[in-house]
Amino acid sequence: MTTLLEHATRLQPKLTELRRDLHRHPELGFRETRTAATAARLVADMGFRVRTGVGRTGVVADLGNGNGPTVALRADMDALPIQEQNDVEYRSSVDGVMHACGHDAHVAMLVGAATILAAARERGELPPGTVRLLFQPSEEASDDANLSGAMRMVQDGAMKGVDAVFGLHVGAHLPAGRCLMRAGPYMAGSVAIRARVEGRSAHAGRPHEGTDAIVLAAHAILAVQNAVARRIPPGAAAVVHIGRIQGGDAENILAARVEMSGTIRYFDRDVRDLLKREVTRAFDVVNALGGRANVEFLDGYPPVVNDEAMTALAREAIAATLGPDAVAEQEPSMPSEDFAVLLEHAPGSFFWLGAALDRPREHHSPDFDIDERILPLGATALAACAMERLRRG
Repeated sequence: MTTLLEHATRLQPKLTELRRDLHRHPELGFRETRTAATAARLVADMGFRVRTGVGRTGVVADLGNGNGPTVALRADMDALPIQEQNDVEYRSSVDGVMHACGHDAHVAMLVGAATILAAARERGELPPGTVRLLFQPSEEASDDANLSGAMRMVQDGAMKGVDAVFGLHVGAHLPAGRCLMRAGPYMAGSVAIRARVEGRSAHAGRPHEGTDAIVLAAHAILAVQNAVARRIPPGAAAVVHIGRIQGGDAENILAARVEMSGTIRYFDRDVRDLLKREVTRAFDVVNALGGRANVEFLDGYPPVVNDEAMTALAREAIAATLGPDAVAEQEPSMPSEDFAVLLEHAPGSFFWLGAALDRPREHHSPDFDIDERILPLGATALAACAMERLRRG
């Protein structure tokens, strides 16, 4: 009997070709029409029942095999507004847009998993139940209503009736072929900070006639840094970061206004709420120094919290197909992921799949790339998780 991995390995050329085609034609969040159409066509040809336009540009595809649980497998599809610098034949053909996070590989691997599962059903080896593929738009950004692709797909019923959900993310900085897993808190939740500091403009030669908003903002930023250092228990993981500041009109004029934005990262919702209060308090220094401050918070993705039982299942299924050395433990990390939204609707597990080249690359960088030899491994891992969950009924 052909193993899942043997079947996936034979798919290497097709998965590589698909990944490179998607890489050449990247699409930003909620604009993934070509990517979605490609995925929908490929899995429809395998016998999946396909629904398009889910969550605006997403695809839901079901493979039924009698009565049993419904297991969802997810791949995000969107690219990033980054100009690619790689000199490769499959480099992006779209100016200012590239797959700088590996979502092209995610789509290729989910198509690979679909191929494996459809073949298993043909051979009578797929346990009873339904496999649901989620080709998800816009993981990287939210729309004008502050809703990401996962949130939009949930609104459109993509998770209705789902008993378990699994997903992965390639890690271009991690050892190729290693599946890095963890039960419980895995990736952080996020909150966007939007702040405005107002002073009073004056000539730089007569600073006593104004109130410099840049100086006020500097005091506020320093106060913000104490929110984690002095207000959060040392054992609690949290980050507060101001990543953008903009203000002033000329070198010889006191700035009347400064706008800034940043992020809060957290695992515990009580810590999140405390940080919101402390950041707000930090900007009170602006008022004390004669200016005015306004701070707003925009809740982003919740933390990724992997279900203990589903993570144990995934670990066993992947070790049985890729080998025990392919599975390792991963510490929690502070990036955020909207797979967390899916986990609020069904138990499941999300994990990293190492994909580093000889020179590892950083995500969201213009030279991002991966070792494509991991494509069959990711397809196998996803298919194995689905089959094992179906098998357990």
